[in-house]
Amino acid sequence: MAKNYIPARDADFDGWFTLLNQYVTEKCGGEPPAWNHIPQAPRTELLNACTAWHAGYSLTLKPCTSQERAEKRRLRKAAEQMIRPFVNQYLRYLPVTEEDRDNMGIPNHDSVSTPVPDPENQVEADLTFPGIHLVELQKIRPVSGAGPDERSDYGVRIYYGLSGAPTETYRFRVTGEPKSGKDLAYSLFTKRKKERFDFDGESGNRVYFSLRYENSKGKAGHCQQVSKWHDSLQSTV
Repeated sequence: MAKNYIPARDADFDGWFTLLNQYVTEKCGGEPPAWNHIPQAPRTELLNACTAWHAGYSLTLKPCTSQERAEKRRLRKAAEQMIRPFVNQYLRYLPVTEEDRDNMGIPNHDSVSTPVPDPENQVEADLTFPGIHLVELQKIRPVSGAGPDERSDYGVRIYYGLSGAPTETYRFRVTGEPKSGKDLAYSLFTKRKKERFDFDGESGNRVYFSLRYENSKGKAGHCQQVSKWHDSLQSTV
């Protein structure tokens, strides 16, 4: 499916938006209507947005003021913010057909799904200590400078665990030498290039980290071995 199906040029947008409203109105009219799944309220809101846009746009087709041009841009932005959720909620599924969407200028979903590959890269990060009881993983990246696959290396699962006595916040503790993320009780998923942890009240204990990539379907790659990062990722907080 195209990422942006709304026409970029104002003249094209004006015609497309008018056609969209006319098509929806026609399909929701009649006895019985071809479509009865769209309530009157959102149809009215869409029509009002189209009417307001067209009026504002028409003023800019002749010599106009900067205020009128600014108002046209505001009306278009407001219209687009209404169109997208309307299309996604009411025009993506039956009884609306692929032919209907073609007629409205709305692209259909690609019926051929492309498999998402499993993660192959390992992931690493730099460990920093920006303040008391703060630990931050920075420059989260593939090992050895490999290029990340945007779908297979969709995000990073950070496993972590602490030594010491259980508390209300961290009831499960590391009691032996962890070998991988499976030995650490806690985790978070991130797409960021850095993550900061605040281990307030854990002074004197040790924190362990292990990272792995996960794809957009939730399938996981290989965990970075905790033992490999013993010196750099196991530190007193």
